[in-house]
Amino acid sequence: MIGRSLSIPLEEIEWRATTSGGPGGQHANRSETKVEARFDVARSASLGPRQRARLLERLGPVVRVTAGEHRSQARNRELALERLVSRLAEGLRRPPARRPTAPSASAAQRRLEQKHWRAEVKRTRARPLLDE
Repeated sequence: MIGRSLSIPLEEIEWRATTSGGPGGQHANRSETKVEARFDVARSASLGPRQRARLLERLGPVVRVTAGEHRSQARNRELALERLVSRLAEGLRRPPARRPTAPSASAAQRRLEQKHWRAEVKRTRARPLLDE
């Protein structure tokens, strides 16, 4: 379940397990505990046209996530699924509409005072005029 309007069946997610590498001795070298979850946005049947367009624009045609922090493949699989769900949810999220606002009267007044002060600072840096 990604959001209120989207639920992706697990059959659409490709799973791949590999050795995680790093420290851990023989267990890390021989056990395929690192998990990669791959979701094909372009070919998904569960996405609507707007959802597909938004995900293709923001995340690309294929979304991949990996998890290899735990010694258990099952735990890494859960973690990869959580990451995939959050990534897809973030890709589908609409940014809030910006409502333009005008500066307040006091903000405009402060800005003008700042400009006058800055102009005065620069004026005092000028070379003094020589009287002839």
